[in-house]
Amino acid sequence: MTAAAHSPVLIDFIDPQGNTDGLRCAFDAPLQTLVAHALDQVSPLLTAVQAAAQQGHWCVGYLRYEAAPAFDAALSVHPADGPLAWFGIFAQPQPWPAPHDDDDAATRAVWHDTLDQTTFNASMSRIHRDIAAGRYYQVNYTTLLRGAFTGQPLALFQRLLRAQPGGYAAFIDTGTEQVLSVSPELFFDWRPGMDGAAGQLLTRPMKGTAARGDNAEQDTTQIDAMRASPKERAENVMIVDLLRNDVSRIALPHSVQVPRLFAVHTLPTVHQMVSDVTALTRPGVTLADVFGALFPCGSITGAPKVQAMHAIRALEPAPRGVYCGAIGVVRPGGHATFNVAIRTVTVRGNHAQCGVGSGITADAQDAAEWQEWQHKRVFLERASEPFELLETLRLEQRHYLNLEAHLARLSRAARHFGYMYEEAQVRAVLQQLAADDGTVHANRSAPDALPCTDTSAWRVRLLLSANGQARAEKFALQRTQMPVPLQLAATPFAACNSEFTRFKTTRRAHYDAFAPTDLAVFDTLLYNPAGELTECTRGNIACLIDGQWVTPPLRCGLLGGVGRELALARGRITERVVRVQDLPQVQALAFINSLRGWLDAQLV
Repeated sequence: MTAAAHSPVLIDFIDPQGNTDGLRCAFDAPLQTLVAHALDQVSPLLTAVQAAAQQGHWCVGYLRYEAAPAFDAALSVHPADGPLAWFGIFAQPQPWPAPHDDDDAATRAVWHDTLDQTTFNASMSRIHRDIAAGRYYQVNYTTLLRGAFTGQPLALFQRLLRAQPGGYAAFIDTGTEQVLSVSPELFFDWRPGMDGAAGQLLTRPMKGTAARGDNAEQDTTQIDAMRASPKERAENVMIVDLLRNDVSRIALPHSVQVPRLFAVHTLPTVHQMVSDVTALTRPGVTLADVFGALFPCGSITGAPKVQAMHAIRALEPAPRGVYCGAIGVVRPGGHATFNVAIRTVTVRGNHAQCGVGSGITADAQDAAEWQEWQHKRVFLERASEPFELLETLRLEQRHYLNLEAHLARLSRAARHFGYMYEEAQVRAVLQQLAADDGTVHANRSAPDALPCTDTSAWRVRLLLSANGQARAEKFALQRTQMPVPLQLAATPFAACNSEFTRFKTTRRAHYDAFAPTDLAVFDTLLYNPAGELTECTRGNIACLIDGQWVTPPLRCGLLGGVGRELALARGRITERVVRVQDLPQVQALAFINSLRGWLDAQLV
């Protein structure tokens, strides 16, 4: 074990028992830093950590996935790419630091895949052959995403925490690397017994994933389908059985219980299925013993653990690192809480990496697993660069058109992304911007179609930052000649299911890629990979088919515009899927948004 440099640390752990508000604090100026570089140093390090906690200190740190052979030589891993274990020893916690907006604005990461879908499918075929041959019955297959990073790691952590709140989050700066974990999964919570008494152990494996829906009804449907899925249930039960076996190695006889099975933990981007395994640990069990029995967690290996880890070594070309290891805190007295280090980013200088994966069982399907990986990485994409929430309003004759509908949509977006939202402050900003035009009358009823030739109209951009700061800017609204010419996109709009499509933000690169380059074209008509029309890059569409005006439903992948919402409420349009192949039957087209109203359009 060697000493290391000054190490800022943040911990934001919920209470696994649900009895308190959890632990949210910072640690600075460690009294001592413990680092294990060799396998035979790992257990002694954990013994030293437990001794420091019993002396009244706080201990925070991590174990890399590659530390596994320290506890069982049969567990196969790649050579580690960093310290096997790192812990800072601290006198006492400090208050949580305030975010620095300047750091946030300059911080971003550009990610690229290290695994393509063809290689993924080939690995899936190999896993299915191994399962059929009886080599194992589940393996957790993962890949590492690589990123070009600029800015401050702490700012990226704050954004990751907004994207994935309510779990077991930690920021650890060792001097040579920064670990940014927003894991939702508990590895274990252990309260050692005092004076020869039994300890209390809780593990909570997370297996089973479903994407979030666009509303509460869709969420309920997704949850019900996940709970009913034989594949998801089998994946969960297999790991519960593995954990029961691991826990029994340090438990009092007959004390291992499963008090909760197939519970659902809802996160901002996915639903996850969790189960609880509890036990009373034998008197004299140490922190090193707990890790020796449980590490790495079965939820990120598969079962049986030894065979699954041999398969992982063969399937995955590089070490996992802190990802799939464990990060946690040992409080004074020895109470230890560790996460399973999923949803975890490691930064070294201008390079970052983050893992993503899933449990593969006999009935896993390639396409579904690949899609699950895409859902699981949404938290990372959300946090990788700063963005503001955006509403575009029409200011005309001292009036913001459809103001209440815009504020309601802004509030929904703030709730979705975890942004602070104070409506009174937003209204004050708008009032100040409109002061040159007099008092704003927010309750005036809006016409169904807006005149687009009034040079006194303004286009207003209302922006909301993550910390709840609102700002607004206005531009003269130019008149629009109708019908407006639209071009059909040359390729499908792959981002149709992104949260940055469903909610309006300043992150618009996916739209900008389809913006017309010909100044004579007003906008581009988009369609999803299934060939279903969605929207334009700046507004929604309506099609006249068989004498009825229809607009694509939200499930096709589009922004629910305020103009579209009002047209639906008034019965002017109804929802219907329209495909590219249906365009010859379309009798008329219209472009709709709240800024310009209903514009007759034609496809060119």
